[in-house]
Amino acid sequence: MTVLCDERIMEGGMKVVAALLWIILGATLAGVGLAIVLATPQLAAQSMKYIPWAALAGFVLAIPFSVLLASRLKLPKA
Repeated sequence: MTVLCDERIMEGGMKVVAALLWIILGATLAGVGLAIVLATPQLAAQSMKYIPWAALAGFVLAIPFSVLLASRLKLPKA
């Protein structure tokens, strides 16, 4: 059973939890990408080109991580 195809992930509050985690993880990974671009001299020379791509990559990479983390959280039943 794979985590991304598990139907329990998208039950009720799990979508909201995954979305909140995605916002936090996306901003964090985008910031890491930004730091990498600015800290690498070869990339910093063309930072206007690479910074948007690094931010986009951070938000896209955060999607599977947020779904994985949301599936592992145990939320109390209402």
